Amino acid sequence: MLPDEPRPSVDRSPEAGPPDCYRHPQTPTGVSCTRCERPICPQCMVTASVGFQCPECVGNGHTGSRQATTRFGGALAADGGLVTRVLIGLNIVVWVLAAFVLTPRLGQTWSLFSAGRDILGGPAGIADGPDQWYRLLTATFLHLEWWHVGMNMLVLYWLGPSLEEALGRLRFLALYLVSGLGGSTFAFLVAGGWMNSVGASGAVFGLIGATIVLQLRNRGPLGPAMAFLVFNLVVTFSRPGVDWRAHVGGLLLGSLTAVGLMYAPRERRGLVQGLTVAGAVAVEAGMLLAGTALYGA
Repeated sequence: MLPDEPRPSVDRSPEAGPPDCYRHPQTPTGVSCTRCERPICPQCMVTASVGFQCPECVGNGHTGSRQATTRFGGALAADGGLVTRVLIGLNIVVWVLAAFVLTPRLGQTWSLFSAGRDILGGPAGIADGPDQWYRLLTATFLHLEWWHVGMNMLVLYWLGPSLEEALGRLRFLALYLVSGLGGSTFAFLVAGGWMNSVGASGAVFGLIGATIVLQLRNRGPLGPAMAFLVFNLVVTFSRPGVDWRAHVGGLLLGSLTAVGLMYAPRERRGLVQGLTVAGAVAVEAGMLLAGTALYGA
């Protein structure tokens, strides 16, 4: 709200009860923003030096004031699930293109395909060299079956917003991409002589691992997250045709990255978090180069 705009009236008669939060109309509250005086509920209020402020006023800020951040150093945003929704949208758009529009070309060119030098016609795909390494990323957005994209996006919808709200948009996006690439590079290292898989499962498993780390950091209940992980691991290793390597790689890289992001000391948080992401990318680069040495020309 600009300074010269009229401030909304929050006066109500005693019989009417407390006003409703301006962002959540069905939530009564007795707290108002100290800057714009709009009623805000506990979900919206941001602690200020005096009282509480709404997300918009925090976003606008005062000249020279310190920018409000999430618990783990990310920029505070009024909408904590934007990146999650964008990722879901991208995955669905790519699925529609691959399954109905650019069939089968998109699936062939974007999949996590690799054939080593011992295969007739190899090396091909990722093993063929840097010109094909883009598959490590594109495969994490590619689905060919409705149930596959549906299951992965449902888990992303469940876990993404809480992680994004805690980490901030940029750190959450880095966690997602590092997890997805971790699954791809680990799969290539283990089975790059002959493989072909698709899906965001590596990234999703990374978010499952990060959720467990978040619960540990917050000293919250671990039972539901651990049970969900065990269930998905049982499905991974019991169903034929599931690329367990991508799942395990995403889980490991996502969990380790989350540890660095969430346990970084406050006084050196930015440095430690940056080194954590850089270290994860370096590990993935090492797996990629090792796989290339094993299966390439």
